[in-house]
Amino acid sequence: MGVLATITIGMNPNLIEFGSVILSWHGLLTFVAVAVSVYLVHRWGTQEGIGGDPILSVAVWCIIGGIIGARALHIIDFWGPIYQHDPIRIVYVWQGGIAVIGAILGGVAGGSLYITIRNSTRFMAFWGRFFRWAGEPHKAPLPGIGHLADVSAPALLISMAIGRIGDIINGEHFAKATDLPWGVFYTHPNSPGVVRAVSHPAVAYEIVLDMLVLAIIWPLRHRLRPRGMVFVLYGALYSVGRFFLSFLRVEENIYALGLNEAQIVSLVIMLVAIPLLVYKAQFVRP
Repeated sequence: MGVLATITIGMNPNLIEFGSVILSWHGLLTFVAVAVSVYLVHRWGTQEGIGGDPILSVAVWCIIGGIIGARALHIIDFWGPIYQHDPIRIVYVWQGGIAVIGAILGGVAGGSLYITIRNSTRFMAFWGRFFRWAGEPHKAPLPGIGHLADVSAPALLISMAIGRIGDIINGEHFAKATDLPWGVFYTHPNSPGVVRAVSHPAVAYEIVLDMLVLAIIWPLRHRLRPRGMVFVLYGALYSVGRFFLSFLRVEENIYALGLNEAQIVSLVIMLVAIPLLVYKAQFVRP
């Protein structure tokens, strides 16, 4: 396996280093990915008649839920080897440790809870009792969960692809060795991947997966009903692809049937999403 027949990545994964403060390409591109996602959902949502301010209000809670979900899934995966013995490290978010599937699930949960609770009778009563001084309680013109989810699905795929570019530069997601001509080899001493042999560009494959799923769901965004089915289709297709691509990953923690955490979560999503598509999804004229 010759290095000359590979793609060599020698970039420093750290964009800025100032003492103990480090800004990595991964961190920067994650921020860019979130910003692009919010911008696209705002743009496409307003084109479909959803108010811009309500979209931004929901986005705040999607981001909060996404951060919590991404961190929580990572902590669950590494509870035994790391956090059980040193629980204070749970809050050390700046040291890395997030799971993209957890970010998606957490973002959906955060946004959905906000839409559900914000206009509920109990919330109106709570606000009127304790916060009347800040203004009379009123219902916000929030979008339906399914409609906003459908608008968000293509934006999420684009933002996921942007975030994965940071993973490629960083080199932290280890994959199995390969002698294929597009295998990657990391040479910068700051890269976690510098200790690895030439390996599959697994996260680059995920970018291809994101773009393939985007190409499938984009023509269907006004044809698949009821609302929410475009997002369900996105979840099903991404989970199928992620399940099989994860066989190329080298993961520290393996669970039942030799599967890693991402594969188990993907299976659960498939078990929910595929029956929903079969029994509920319908094609309509745009």
